[in-house]
Amino acid sequence: MADKNDKKIIPPKVPKGGNYQLWVILVTIAVIMGVMYFTSNNNLKEKELRDLKAMIESRDVKRLILIKDKEFVEVTLTQSALQNAKYKEDIEGPMGQNLSGPHYKVKIISVDNFDRWYNDLVSKIPEADRPEYKAETRVDYFNVFFSWGFLFLLLFGFWMLMRRMTGGGGPGGQIFNIGKSKAALFDAESKVKITFADVAGLDEAKEEIKEIVDFLKNPSKFTTLGGKIPKGALLVGPPGTGKTLLAKAVAGEAGVPFFSLSGSDFVEMFVGVGAARVRDLFKQAKEKAPCIVFIDEIDAIGRSRGRGQLPGANDERENTLNSLLVEMDGFATDSGVIILAATNRPDVLDSALLRPGRFDRQISIDKPDIVGREAIFKVHLKPIKLDPTVDIKKLSAQTPGFAGAEIANVCNEAALIAARRDKKAVEMQDFQDAIDRVIGGLEKKTKIISPDEKRIVAYHEAGHAVAGWFLEHADPLVKVSIVPRGVAALGYAQYLPKEQFLYQTEQLMDEMCMAFGGRAAEDLVFGKISTGALSDLERITKMAYSMVTVYGMNKEIGNISFYDSKSSDYNFQKPYSDATAERIDKEVKRIIDECYERTIGLLSKHRQHLEVIANELLQKEILFQTDLERLIGKRPFEKPTTYQQFTNGSATKKDEVKEEPKAETTASEAQPVEEETKLPPTA
Repeated sequence: MADKNDKKIIPPKVPKGGNYQLWVILVTIAVIMGVMYFTSNNNLKEKELRDLKAMIESRDVKRLILIKDKEFVEVTLTQSALQNAKYKEDIEGPMGQNLSGPHYKVKIISVDNFDRWYNDLVSKIPEADRPEYKAETRVDYFNVFFSWGFLFLLLFGFWMLMRRMTGGGGPGGQIFNIGKSKAALFDAESKVKITFADVAGLDEAKEEIKEIVDFLKNPSKFTTLGGKIPKGALLVGPPGTGKTLLAKAVAGEAGVPFFSLSGSDFVEMFVGVGAARVRDLFKQAKEKAPCIVFIDEIDAIGRSRGRGQLPGANDERENTLNSLLVEMDGFATDSGVIILAATNRPDVLDSALLRPGRFDRQISIDKPDIVGREAIFKVHLKPIKLDPTVDIKKLSAQTPGFAGAEIANVCNEAALIAARRDKKAVEMQDFQDAIDRVIGGLEKKTKIISPDEKRIVAYHEAGHAVAGWFLEHADPLVKVSIVPRGVAALGYAQYLPKEQFLYQTEQLMDEMCMAFGGRAAEDLVFGKISTGALSDLERITKMAYSMVTVYGMNKEIGNISFYDSKSSDYNFQKPYSDATAERIDKEVKRIIDECYERTIGLLSKHRQHLEVIANELLQKEILFQTDLERLIGKRPFEKPTTYQQFTNGSATKKDEVKEEPKAETTASEAQPVEEETKLPPTA
């Protein structure tokens, strides 16, 4: 018996419409056959009058048709003549043997001369053996088709092209509606179901957006004090942080018509179409006012004007942007239309687009902190059957730097992993495997890694762990793994960045020393170095150059920053001389050498701890922060880490769910390049 809560699956509606592909195939076949039929006369073999005379006298001709306007005669053979070997090669056509005829054609000088010649010839032949003879005037359908049919086919093809480019049939789909807006309208009939309750970790952004929604619902609350509704709000933030999700929540909460489209919808190959679509969009919006217009990825049409344009060239994108600027704040601007836009590249937008009056508010949506990640996890874990051992605080602490989209992906991956293992609920181990997969990629169980390479990777990761553990300003370690993952990653170390925005010189130096931990451990233990420190060296070099050239943290160069946030993308000149460049290179090398020597000294002092952690990694392959506390003691600093503050010091060994090392965890020829989850604090 079916459960009463089971929902009936309704198949999606298939839009009605003709099967154009079948009709095109049928018409093509008919045209090919017609052309082959009408061109068959042109492919007939020609004969001379003397050959025709011999065939008539041999009683091999069944029919003669005199074509008056073309001045030739079509000859059709009798059935008995078709069996003759001398005619068989001549009756072969493009579609096999031509049995029905005509089979030959004979050129004549004039119609009157042929009539006299034929009458003289058949006068000596009995009437019963004479061929059928008639004269007619024939229309050349082949030439008519190619003169007129080709024109109709060209017009039909152009019509189909325009129909496809403008989105098919219906409103805005015809050739004369190419300038119509492609915005999707959400109103009372097609209301969006997402609300602000579905958006977590964006409390400040929601407060700004809620004010706009409240203004639309209850404008008197603000107008009585003399306030005006904001004309626009620009959502700015990295990819995956929830800009489009927040716009969907506004559509679900506002209760007014909501137009949604992308910046690329204004882009077209025809001149003037983008500006026409902007005008049509605002025309529709004013008819539905009060309403909200959401333009996703507005940088597609909002780039700074004049950048990269050739002198005298006509830039269609700039025309579209000019039309958008006028519609948002011009002489004929009407109230009641609010513009929401989203972009992850605000640096390329035109300054006229960002000024108050067009976008009164710029709402920054950054990656969530550890508290925001916990709230986002709670939203995405609602539909998932969880095991009681799942700790949301630990999940949020183990996903530093994750955006909302990545957290949603982790939750979905954990559910899939649990289903693949035939579990009744999703456990903590499934979430940890999902986090590892998102950070480092798919686990490579088929990689064959030699014991020597595995030892190098283990000491490399142990060097990171020990260096970060005994450096006061380094980010605390969350997890270290030597399980091969991704394309070339044989191990990775995951840290929990501090929730801070300013970095001092000592903090940056400690970060560089921690990044040097892997290379220094290899040099100290094996007396050799490997290619495994590629990502570490890249990160260290960027940080060192940023300290000298961007942040002014070097005494030799001074308090000078060569970074220009307003510069164009194509800057081919250095803002300093060659002599200064040489000094910069020397100072960067000095800083890097100093950090490396400091790291070597630190690991030499804690060589015993390095050996303990490396041996434990070789046995278990994955270690957590609590394992380090068990193996080498707590960090020698009184100030608790961010992880300890967030979890209230409850992170103990028994709370961590770990998996025993798998024998099939191997590695291939890939170089042991380590992946870090924290980016350097550079500009």
